[in-house]
Amino acid sequence: MNIIIVGCGKVGSTLAGQLSQEGHDISIIDINDQVVEEFSNSYDVMGVTGNGASYTIQKAAGIEKAHLLIAVTGSDELNLLCCLIARKAGNCKTIAKVRNPIYNREIGFIKEELGLSMAINPEYEAAREMTRILRFPSVIDINTFNKGKVELLTFKINKGSVLHNMRLPEIESKLKCDILVCMVERGEEVIIPNGEFVLAEGDKISIIAPHKKATEFFVKIGMMNNPVKNSMIVGGADIAYYLADNLSKYGISITMIEKDLKRCEELSELLPEAMIINGDGTDKDLLIEEGITEAESFASLTGIDEQNVLLSLYADSKMNGKIITKVNRIAFDEVLDNLNLGSIIYPKYITLHYILQYVRAMNNSIGSNVETLYKIKKDKAEALEFCVNEGSKLVGIPLEKLNLKDNLIICCINRKGKVITPKGQDCIKKGDHVIIVTTNVGLHDLSDILRS
Repeated sequence: MNIIIVGCGKVGSTLAGQLSQEGHDISIIDINDQVVEEFSNSYDVMGVTGNGASYTIQKAAGIEKAHLLIAVTGSDELNLLCCLIARKAGNCKTIAKVRNPIYNREIGFIKEELGLSMAINPEYEAAREMTRILRFPSVIDINTFNKGKVELLTFKINKGSVLHNMRLPEIESKLKCDILVCMVERGEEVIIPNGEFVLAEGDKISIIAPHKKATEFFVKIGMMNNPVKNSMIVGGADIAYYLADNLSKYGISITMIEKDLKRCEELSELLPEAMIINGDGTDKDLLIEEGITEAESFASLTGIDEQNVLLSLYADSKMNGKIITKVNRIAFDEVLDNLNLGSIIYPKYITLHYILQYVRAMNNSIGSNVETLYKIKKDKAEALEFCVNEGSKLVGIPLEKLNLKDNLIICCINRKGKVITPKGQDCIKKGDHVIIVTTNVGLHDLSDILRS
């Protein structure tokens, strides 16, 4: 596809690099000539310097032949205007990054009137992710497939767990659980396990199953499964507001600490059921006074990564609940993974995921049948959902007879709403949704799972 990206910030540049590697023809637009030149030299993309809302600039970037324009500058208004011009100039699909809560409340109207294909709000989507985690606190990360019918859940095997020293087939034979372990993170190693693999304390494992079966599994291994009843949030920016608003809808009581008095007054009106505290969230005495030791969950959502990390480490030493840490910069993610920070949320990663997911789905009509894509363990592995089209090489052949690539596992088959944990005798049929987890990144078609 021909794709134009407006804005060469972290999201725009990462998108351009990723989509270029996947074989799309990419053009980038940015007002900074030096950034455009550096990026054009680093990747196989065309760079255009100028205002992305200018028809002349968009025309120079090839808007008349573009399939999609993605506007991810730091200005909501500029992003929306870029998309409006693109719709008129090239009649292409458009995606806009829109962060202002005012626009978020009117996003349905804006999408319809401007003809947006997608509007992505990083803070709102990150808050939704955190809400899912706090409603299922046993896990570190949750991803969904097939419109939420199947979940990919990652959690850590704690000391004393029944899973320690257990072979994978014993999960079904001993625990009577119909789930599939599709990936294990052991230190820096990412493993696609086979039937002889033995789990161990400290492993981070990813399972795939429908929500009900996943819930039964967590109950049987003795991990807390009930949603949290209360949450302490440090920081009062938009992401904190979105999280508190979401949690309140599920009856979870909120204590929020924000040092700006004016913002506290705003939040008190927006969140009448929450307790809003005007104070410094880094003050240990204040945290103790407001009940951090009794909190069932804690979210550090200030605008400073270093503060969030230290706050979460402190919370880990004082409470026994679920911890969430927001991180904006991703340069030190390998270091952070080794700290007790609970679930680490990167709003930029979430934004990238949703946009890439849309592009992959859009690409279905012109050669790819990838429905959903998740990057796992910082691009070391991928979880993909394929829709099986007529004429697929895999239809009707028992899975045990397929010549699959190494480091790849067929995790799940969704057949007309029935979720199947695949066994060797199972066959793939036309219309199935098949979920694959692999360290062989860059698959575009279900047939790519076979050895060439």
